[in-house]
Amino acid sequence: MRLSRAAVLAQAKAAALDGVRRLNCCANLLFLSLPAQISICRDLPNIEVITFSVNGISDLEPLHQCQNLSELYLRRNNIRSLDELFYLKTLPRLRVLWLAENPCCGPDPHRYRMTVLRNLPCLQKLDNQAVTEEELSQALVDGVEITAPPARSPLVNGWSSTACSTAGATTEPQGQLLSCCLEDTSKTQDELDMKLVPRDKYSSFSTQETDCSCKKTSNVLDAILLLMKELDAEELEIIQQTVARRLQALQKKELQEE
Repeated sequence: MRLSRAAVLAQAKAAALDGVRRLNCCANLLFLSLPAQISICRDLPNIEVITFSVNGISDLEPLHQCQNLSELYLRRNNIRSLDELFYLKTLPRLRVLWLAENPCCGPDPHRYRMTVLRNLPCLQKLDNQAVTEEELSQALVDGVEITAPPARSPLVNGWSSTACSTAGATTEPQGQLLSCCLEDTSKTQDELDMKLVPRDKYSSFSTQETDCSCKKTSNVLDAILLLMKELDAEELEIIQQTVARRLQALQKKELQEE
C-alpha cells in the first residue's frame, strides 16, 4: 500500500505537498499490508517532522531528499538493515531519530547505538535517549561506518524478491503490529476511561458479518486512539468539535427514522 498524496494533504492540513511541515502516520491503517511504501516523501521538500512508528516500512530511500527533516520516528517497523542509514546521512538537520524495535537493531544494543551515532553524529537524541559527547567519541571506535546503500533484489512484477518474500510472510509482523496497537490502545482506553461497544449492539447481523464488522471497527478505533497521543491541544479540540458534529448528525438521523 502506498501513502497517497490526498492522504498526506488531509493529515497535514496542507494545500500542497511543499507546504507539509509535519506528517503523523503512526500505526496508519494504510500500512497494515506490507511492505509499506513511502515514495511520497520524495515530494515533501520542506517536511520537518515525520512520524511513521508502528508500520511496515522497510525502505528509507525516499527520505534522502527531505533536506529539512529534523525529527524522524520509525519505531516498530520492518527495517532489516542498518545500511538503510545511508539515506539519512545526507540529511543535514536531522537531530532526533527513533529507530528502536526494528529488526536492524539486532541482539547487541551497544553495537547498534554506536553504529547509528557513527553515521549520524549530529543526532541529539536517539531512541528517546539524549546523545552524549562520550558516546560520539566511542562510536568512532565501536561503530561500523556505512558507505553504501543496502543491496536491493531484482524486481519481480514491480516488487523486489525481498519485498515479495516479506509480503508473503506478513502474518507474524502484522500480528506484532496489531498486538502493539492493541497494547497501546488498551492503555489509552484506560486513561480516557473508555468502554468497548457491547457486542449485542450488532445482534441484528449474522455471526460472520458481526465478526467482520467488529474487527474493522476495532482496527479503526485502535488506530484513532493510538494517534490521539500524538496530537496537541489545538488538534484535539478540532477532533472534539468534529465528533460533536458527527454525534449530532447521528442523533438527528435516529430521530428521523423513528
